Amino acid sequence: MISRESEGLGLAHHAAAFPAKAAVVVGEKVLAYGALNARVNRLARALRRAGVGVGDAVAAVLPNGCEWLELLNAAGKLGAQLVPVGYRLKGPEIAYMVSDSGAKIIVGAPQLRDEIDRAVGELGANDSILWVTGSDRPWRGRAYEALIGAESVDEPEGGFGGGGFNVLIYTSGTTGRPKGIERAVDAAAAHLTLASIATLWGFGAADVHLVAGPLYHTGPGSYAQLHLLVGGTVVLLPHFDAAEALRLIAHHRVTNTFMVPTHFSRILQLDAAERCRYDLSSLRRVLHSAAPCPAHVKRGIVAVFPPGVVTEFYGASESGFTMITAEEWLKKPGSVGRPWPLHEIRILDEDGKECGPGQVGLIYVHGPRMDFKYRHADDKNRAAFRDGFFTAGDLGYLDDDGYLFIADRRTDLIITGGANVYPAEVESVLMAHPKVADVAVVGLPDPDMGKSVLAVVELRSGARATAEEIVAFARRDLAHYKCPRRVEFVEHLPREPQGKVRKRELVQRYGAQG
Repeated sequence: MISRESEGLGLAHHAAAFPAKAAVVVGEKVLAYGALNARVNRLARALRRAGVGVGDAVAAVLPNGCEWLELLNAAGKLGAQLVPVGYRLKGPEIAYMVSDSGAKIIVGAPQLRDEIDRAVGELGANDSILWVTGSDRPWRGRAYEALIGAESVDEPEGGFGGGGFNVLIYTSGTTGRPKGIERAVDAAAAHLTLASIATLWGFGAADVHLVAGPLYHTGPGSYAQLHLLVGGTVVLLPHFDAAEALRLIAHHRVTNTFMVPTHFSRILQLDAAERCRYDLSSLRRVLHSAAPCPAHVKRGIVAVFPPGVVTEFYGASESGFTMITAEEWLKKPGSVGRPWPLHEIRILDEDGKECGPGQVGLIYVHGPRMDFKYRHADDKNRAAFRDGFFTAGDLGYLDDDGYLFIADRRTDLIITGGANVYPAEVESVLMAHPKVADVAVVGLPDPDMGKSVLAVVELRSGARATAEEIVAFARRDLAHYKCPRRVEFVEHLPREPQGKVRKRELVQRYGAQG
């Protein structure tokens, strides 16, 4: 158990030091630090009364809003973990994450009722309890506001202080269903990790941070929490809109934000006159990651934002690895930079031998908080670590100056709009279609989204189907961003002698067709 008050960090400290300061802003709603900490304390007590304790999980099926951040911090104060569940996911996907994590509470939003109902139906005898936000009379479960309104605003006894990004993030790398990234319940370590990142980027109480992406993604969620840790103000964008993002930056004098290349692409698609309407001079840091950024997009966005503010970093849900400023990138175009402080990068060949400059191999990294493991995935754990170094499975090389270049992302993984799509998951859903004999899912280059999802389908003998039919079937059980944007039908998928589909051949064939 730890206290944040003496360190000048965390909700409790800021609530006492400047209770009226804006902590979270959503549209016209402003939640000050005093009010936010009181609600978090009430929520923590309600969770504890419902049986949530150290090491337990609580699932959030919520759009961007104050409740998401309240739940994250309340769970943290109990030594529990938040399970961020994408609000675009379908019922079976939600049910899997709730079941696998063992979440004791599901907190959902009424506008997501249909898929939450499907998830609850799939969970069956699961012991999770549903709480519903934004409604005095939920269609099922219990009302979130009523539950927390009955509790005391005092700090929960024996609390862990909060302050860290205490989450059970689900990621699946390249194959199969998502796997949870588990860490030991260590509030001090989680707190120090975010504090060190704040120091790395120079963030503090004077900062105003714009959340441009969904909080359930690691980047937007962790950077929002980081600013609550240091006493900054978090401005939430419910759904990304390029013009609205620029308007909020100008209106709230936003100092920093985290974006993905698709956000940049959407901003560049605005008329130059529209972009020039907004004063962006308050920006000091625009971070981007999550997907490769095309060179023309990078050059374009560097010209839109104030000089020197665009900074790229490379990492994964597990950790951040490298960073590069705009000035460095212009000298080393295509690079993702050099290691973060206290981090070390190695490039290893298939035999585990270190590669020389310019030689492509698997990227391994060692740094603080590499003490995680994948839940229920011994094979994945063994494959991810070598001598204490971790790999996300990406290929790359270091140049003579120690700058990292990505040669290829994780095999088969499709990153679309900054979100991961795992072909095996999409293929598994499509294989359940009664007319589908076999299917291969690959990513094709897309100027806006980075990659788009293509399904190449073999139909059963004598069957007929349309692309629209296949996509509609996928949308029953998958979030829309995971579903194919294009479907091609073939008589036979190309395969290696041992039976493996030659996906690279499909990418070359259909990518060339445009």
